[in-house]
Amino acid sequence: MFDLPAGPLVSSDWLQAQLSASLAPPANLVVIDCRFTLAESGLGQAQYSQGHIPGAYYLSLDQDLSAPLVQPPPVEGGRHPLPEAAVFAQVLSQLGITAQTLVVAYDDSRFAFAARLWWLMRYMGHDRVAVLDGGWKAWCQAGYAVSTEVPGPQPGNFVPQPRPTMLASRVAVQERSAQTMLIDSRSPQRYRGEVEPIDPIPGSIPGAVNYFWQGVTNEQGFAKPAEEQAARWAALANSPQPPIVYCGSGVTACVNLLSMAIAGIDSPQLYAGSWSDWCAYLISQGETQT
Repeated sequence: MFDLPAGPLVSSDWLQAQLSASLAPPANLVVIDCRFTLAESGLGQAQYSQGHIPGAYYLSLDQDLSAPLVQPPPVEGGRHPLPEAAVFAQVLSQLGITAQTLVVAYDDSRFAFAARLWWLMRYMGHDRVAVLDGGWKAWCQAGYAVSTEVPGPQPGNFVPQPRPTMLASRVAVQERSAQTMLIDSRSPQRYRGEVEPIDPIPGSIPGAVNYFWQGVTNEQGFAKPAEEQAARWAALANSPQPPIVYCGSGVTACVNLLSMAIAGIDSPQLYAGSWSDWCAYLISQGETQT
């Protein structure tokens, strides 16, 4: 057995030490490759096939970390609705994951997709989960082994125990108190409505403040120090209500939620449908702008 990480991040050195302790990954450690590109949904899977951390499995944002869209956007629930608990549990069980398993997620996008898995695991009641600091790039730059071998299914038993208090619905966002900070995680340009490359309506939810998710990491993809994460969220220090965080579709908002965990901020909520869900509501009301 290995020592559990003290926070939500692990380093490449730490992970290598665990994987090199035996010829096979430790029974209670599962590594998951979350590489993905919104513009080319199959690219992450292709990159995984070309090389990944030895023993790692691959999970796709579209196929595994989201529920399938039953109709074209805009749809209620957003572009990346949360997977159903039973379906997600089956996926994780096939990777050998149990209540005792430590899951380590990584990507090559400054936590954009690994943080989604990290948040989903915690939402499903599993706290033994961490994100690889620096991601795939850091692993390769450290010179550690890369594999093209795809591990087979393993016997597991993941029992989901969803935590609904980690979620905020659209109605909750609309009816939030004046003391609840609403955080938009998208780029400043999208927040201000100057550009909108994905969703049908530009702008942001009235009253939201902008904390761009890429501010959590440096340009090399490593998380900024814990004291900087805490300083980033200084406005939340005395807030009587948990903040609500959103982005375009509930994915990169999870990077800000990861940042809050590093900073020791408790009980933030994710508006999972995010801006894509908000747009669907506006359109349903006959509105085309914020």
